[in-house]
Amino acid sequence: MIYCISPSLLPFSYDLIFAGGPEEILRKFQQANHKVLFAAEGLVWPDKQLADKYPLVRTGKRYLNSGGIIGYAPYINRIVSQWNLHDNDDDQLFYTKIYLDPLQRESLNMTLDHKCQIFQNLNGAVDEVLLKFGTDRVRVRNTAYDSLPVVVHGNGNTKMYLNYLANYVPNAWNYEHGCSHCDDDVVDFSQLKVGYPNVLVGVFIEQPTPFLPEFFQRLLTLDYPKDKLKLFVHNNEVYHEKHIQRFWEENKNVFNSFKVVGPEENLSQGEARNMAMDLCRQDATCDYYFSIDSDVMLTNRQTLKLLIEQNRKIIGPLVTRHGKLWSNFWGALSLDGYYARSEDYVDIVQRKRVGVWNIPYMAHVYLVKGSALRNELKERNYFVLEKLDPDMALCRNAREMGVFMYITNRHEFGRLISTANYNISHYNNDLWQIFENPVDWKEKYIHSNYTRIFTDNYLEQPCPDVFWFAVFSEKACDELVEEMEHYGSWSGGKHQDKRIAGGYETVPTDDIHMKQIGFEKEWLHFIREFISPVTLKVFSGYYTKGYALMNFVVKYTPERQAYLRPHHDSSTFTINIALNNKGIDFQGGGCRFHRYNCSIESPRKGWSFMHPGRLTHLHEGLPTTGGTRYIAVSFIDP
Repeated sequence: MIYCISPSLLPFSYDLIFAGGPEEILRKFQQANHKVLFAAEGLVWPDKQLADKYPLVRTGKRYLNSGGIIGYAPYINRIVSQWNLHDNDDDQLFYTKIYLDPLQRESLNMTLDHKCQIFQNLNGAVDEVLLKFGTDRVRVRNTAYDSLPVVVHGNGNTKMYLNYLANYVPNAWNYEHGCSHCDDDVVDFSQLKVGYPNVLVGVFIEQPTPFLPEFFQRLLTLDYPKDKLKLFVHNNEVYHEKHIQRFWEENKNVFNSFKVVGPEENLSQGEARNMAMDLCRQDATCDYYFSIDSDVMLTNRQTLKLLIEQNRKIIGPLVTRHGKLWSNFWGALSLDGYYARSEDYVDIVQRKRVGVWNIPYMAHVYLVKGSALRNELKERNYFVLEKLDPDMALCRNAREMGVFMYITNRHEFGRLISTANYNISHYNNDLWQIFENPVDWKEKYIHSNYTRIFTDNYLEQPCPDVFWFAVFSEKACDELVEEMEHYGSWSGGKHQDKRIAGGYETVPTDDIHMKQIGFEKEWLHFIREFISPVTLKVFSGYYTKGYALMNFVVKYTPERQAYLRPHHDSSTFTINIALNNKGIDFQGGGCRFHRYNCSIESPRKGWSFMHPGRLTHLHEGLPTTGGTRYIAVSFIDP
């Protein structure tokens, strides 16, 4: 008769996983040829002075760990019947003293699992362990003894590493089938009798953040009933008050409730996050608390539903920074509690491994069950711990309370934007984000039909070698004009011009140079990224350097400068982008190419002409007869 005792068999067990079944355990126990077998480890605990009393072993771990015991029932009974201590006394010391007694060790026929055939204790042995992937089952392999332990024990400070192993062992995830349990115990919205759960959404704007109006718009378009959403916004930046005010005025009646806490409240980030979480904790009708920072761009409208469906106490969607491995979770922690890269981190971020992952740290965006806030996480001030930032404080408190945190990458959810170098000294600051946040810059400022140039040949040729295509969005045109007018120092169309080499302009325009508003390098990058590919398409065989000395916005008005006389441009080719609408913002205008007697008199906002500069394309700016016309011009490859 076999008697097996281990923390894993007790109701309060939380620190081990089984990698194999009972048949394997029994087989390996019988091969050991002893009556009682204890787990072994390389560290002495709890009394280091007993180390010398242990029998020497040729290979393997020398010291007893009581986290795993297997033996014949009568022999186990003879051991445990010797217990005459208190319930809170150290059981490992109790078993150790019996094992170290040579007479008892012999009479009870006890030994240790020196080579981890059955029991693997992780404390002090993490470096010995790696995952061994099979077709249907993932095992933990001890590389020191080439063994496949059946019971893996996360003793000591290795519980986070045990959680990592449990993402795979024994059949949670493998390369063959992916995630085996991701659809277990999920919430089925179609079966909910009381309708959609109530969610409190906490939005946190803790630093100047680019593309904030777009952030709010994505929040507004989440596919979730708005009467089930309560909105809490903490704004710590005076600069963003105008954005929040505009969003509030337009949407104050859209949500179930809408609360804004501004910079005048002088709340720390931790205090604000505690306040939002408390609102859900204290509201019995709050089913979930959804926290999202302003640097998270959710591109998946189903995000909230998908998180709720996974039915975890705390879960976040994977979001990453474009083109980088930076994300909103850590796969492991260093000994001092900060970031460490887990073996699977890169694969999870790049979605080479897809599933739901138990992790030690998350930030930026996550969903918490209201029931968890009112039970396991019922204490307040979870975001405040000395020397830790609020997110680290929350995660540490959750870990200490035994509440697992998960990240899911089963879907594409969105991205993190960079806020580190966001300069708010301009009039329209997002225009300068082409380097830091290129994806968001493109979505906001590049015409929605731009990519059709390459997929559907979406461009026109109104005159010989003059190509016309969509490049700028309405927002790009408006903000560039606003930026120039905010700067205000128009040149006046004079021949004398200190801004250019030689100080004299033969064919002057009333303009402002990109360099004058500090936008030169951003504009040249725009040319390389969005104009150069079009050049290669329409001027076959010509590879542009994407460089221009003259980049400027021209202003035409009947009162100042209405037209431009015939001229050649100092360029290999020129782009000319219309920044406002004919018939609405101005009358007249256009461009005439003399050699071909071809005029384009109806420029479209956001569309660009591209034409050769020298020799062949003598052209003039046709008179603007009313209003104000704006165009952006670059003389490329001078």
